Amino acid sequence: MTERSSRLVPALVYAALCTAIVSSLGMLLVPSISQAFDVSVSAAQWMLTINLAVGAIATPVMGRLSDGPHKKRLLIVSLLIVLAGSVLAAVTSSFALFLIGRALQGLTYGIVPVTIAMARRYVDPSRVQSSISTLSVTVASGIGIGYPLTGVIAGEASYRWAFWFASLFVLTGIVVAVRVMPDGPDELAPRTPFDLGGAVLLGLGLGALLLGISEGEKWGWASSATIGVLGLAVLLLAAWVRVELSSPHPLINLRVLRTTDVLLANGTAIGLGAAMYIALSVGSLVAQAPESTGYGMALPVLWAGFVMFPLSVGSLAANRIVRRIAHRISLTALLPTGAAMISLSSILLWVSHTELWLLLIGMLVLGLGMGAAYAAMPALIARSVAADELGSSVSFNQVLRTVGSSFGTAFSGAILAAHTAPAGHATDTGITFAFALGAVVCIAVMVALLVHAVAHRTPLQGAVS
Repeated sequence: MTERSSRLVPALVYAALCTAIVSSLGMLLVPSISQAFDVSVSAAQWMLTINLAVGAIATPVMGRLSDGPHKKRLLIVSLLIVLAGSVLAAVTSSFALFLIGRALQGLTYGIVPVTIAMARRYVDPSRVQSSISTLSVTVASGIGIGYPLTGVIAGEASYRWAFWFASLFVLTGIVVAVRVMPDGPDELAPRTPFDLGGAVLLGLGLGALLLGISEGEKWGWASSATIGVLGLAVLLLAAWVRVELSSPHPLINLRVLRTTDVLLANGTAIGLGAAMYIALSVGSLVAQAPESTGYGMALPVLWAGFVMFPLSVGSLAANRIVRRIAHRISLTALLPTGAAMISLSSILLWVSHTELWLLLIGMLVLGLGMGAAYAAMPALIARSVAADELGSSVSFNQVLRTVGSSFGTAFSGAILAAHTAPAGHATDTGITFAFALGAVVCIAVMVALLVHAVAHRTPLQGAVS
């Protein structure tokens, strides 16, 4: 193995960490952005909405392009655009330009599928599965590190310095990609026409779906605007499915997605994505809420970010454990195991969330569950699809995680909005109901996975090489 080959996996992990660092510039900073630009909190939350919407659109496009011959060029250009967005958000005094910067940062969600496609192509076959699992959990692990860093930087300086730190991190990621990753086009990659029509339909459909979900609480779930936007999303996505099934070179091969392993991974992605975002968003709210609410811990932003640190510890530990026992347990068994741990965490947060130590334990168990489940998802997909379909298939799994996160955020936000005290903070009843929603979703996913495992008598041997 050459020196460059031995450094490839760490380089890919470092590039994937850019996604986690940029993603951490979210929930913790909404109050700071509201104050800095003199806008309402609901307006400031557009920094999350627009970032998520662009990410959902960019991810499948980047996933398909990563199956082509120009993987390294795609990764570097994407990181350059994310860098430009980070710098713009750090320097501008205009809220509109700040949102444009956040939109450019949305491309970071497509980085992980690109790194996974590169690992599948260039990493030694004996290390491919473990490398893919590591890359999949990198974002969950990195968020647990990114949030404390964001909290420290924003708490000691300002939100601008948090964006400058992200800019520096992305810049070093570009340097690593240029120096370490294989040069030139991939001669073994297929050279097929890009499905522009499918990309446009999927982008518009996902954009309308996420817009309706994100703004449904403010517009009213029964309002004509919400119903119209969500109805348009359904029509666009239905048209996209029809186009993809008839296209000789679809953006995403939907026929591949019908295999049992891929269906398991994608169905789990939606449910666990929703549960994870509920735990993170509501947990962050609990940490920063004043003690007068009856549940709040009154932590400043400097310390609130550290509440997420156990998530990183848990996901990293789970990934190491999975790699050690991979030859003893099947990939499909890892999904219900991870879902069970996430369910345990969600139940703990549901019934007892007023003590800091319990919140930290809940985040630790959540990280363990996410590490196990996220390690299994792309590996299940990788063993079920051809190499030239891996990027688009994994990217679609990432999109479903994002859509699941959006559902979790929207519905928990609606619950909190319906249980708001006169002082403007959510009541303990609202917090409890929101955590309960996450627990119910996790339990439903776990039961479905267990039923499938029993029905198919999933073997415990021969999982991962």
